[in-house]
Amino acid sequence: MTDSCDILISGGGIAGLTAAAVLGAAGFDVICVDPTPPVTDRDADGSDLRTTAFLQPAHGQLQHCGLWDRLEPHAAPLQIMRIVDAGGDIPEPRVVRDFNAADISDQPFGWNLPNWLLRREMVARLHELPNVDFRPGTGTVSLFTRTAEARVGLSDGTRIRTKLVIAADGRNSPMREAAGIKVHTTRYGQKALAFAVTHPIAHENVSTEIHRSGGPFTLVPLPDWEGQPSSAIVWMERGPCAVELLNLPEAEFEAAMTERSCGLFGPLKLASRRTIWPIISQSAERLSAQRVALMAEAAHVVPPIGAQGLNMSLGDLRSLLDLAQARPEGLGDAQMLEAYHMARHTEIELRVKGIDLLNRASMVEARPLRDARAAGLNALYSMPVVRKTLMQMGLGVR
Repeated sequence: MTDSCDILISGGGIAGLTAAAVLGAAGFDVICVDPTPPVTDRDADGSDLRTTAFLQPAHGQLQHCGLWDRLEPHAAPLQIMRIVDAGGDIPEPRVVRDFNAADISDQPFGWNLPNWLLRREMVARLHELPNVDFRPGTGTVSLFTRTAEARVGLSDGTRIRTKLVIAADGRNSPMREAAGIKVHTTRYGQKALAFAVTHPIAHENVSTEIHRSGGPFTLVPLPDWEGQPSSAIVWMERGPCAVELLNLPEAEFEAAMTERSCGLFGPLKLASRRTIWPIISQSAERLSAQRVALMAEAAHVVPPIGAQGLNMSLGDLRSLLDLAQARPEGLGDAQMLEAYHMARHTEIELRVKGIDLLNRASMVEARPLRDARAAGLNALYSMPVVRKTLMQMGLGVR
């Protein structure tokens, strides 16, 4: 059986589902496929307990495609980004600096939501769009392109004829591989633990990133859970240490994470199971091939620092939408895809390298290097113009 559409999206993660909603709301006929049906219940096996922060530039996109009304009731605003250096002899704060969104805007930096809930609300929105066909449990298995179109084989035997294939199918993207695009990968020997906690001291919409060694320990605000203040935690550590932490008995793990948090929120209590993820940096040599555009983790992967991962992905999506709407008759042609590569590649490379440097700084073990890190944070924060510029760059403002 052969179907046809304007745009085939390979990948039904957060980026792929957002792309389907945005491009569908813009009037394009979209088919979105993913081999793994989305897990949309917090406590179900396989649910993604990580969270995603939609930064300010995403707000308009989400409103325009009808997603924001669904997400807003569940979103925790991020008003302050707090950086804590605890790199002294004992794990306690020695430098604390707040980056407040009020210094540059009348809106928060962004809004944080659990990934499992995002999938639930995004899938519900796609069902409301008559020109979007979401096919969970079906993946892409083959790609054949020519000047006028692409033909994609799906795992259920269906073939799709389309003008544009968007590869949003992750860091091991099958469509990127089928298109013959190579990637550069950096491995840090790190893993990230992701889980939710409750704590007696309210977070007050402050996202707190604590640096000591091994990687940052980040608490990101969530709505209250069972009457208690709640946060999502991403705890980055060197691989063997992360695995040891994953396997600790619950009481010992809670003691360890409370110590790593410097006790800033009081005793931390687990409010979910623990999950673990490998940390890498990765960037594709090109963002396009014939009739194929790469976006999100198929194009770039960065460590979870400063909420940059999805921010970069939505930058990809904005560029694709602008180019598609400017020349709908040229959807997916060589001119559009070359313009997409030129618009995004340099910025992506700069951000990947910048986040790589931040991650390496967060990992340092030697005391003199940790002292230098604290001094650098102080120096950057003490210059208001630099501080504001850093905040604007973090939001993707040129």
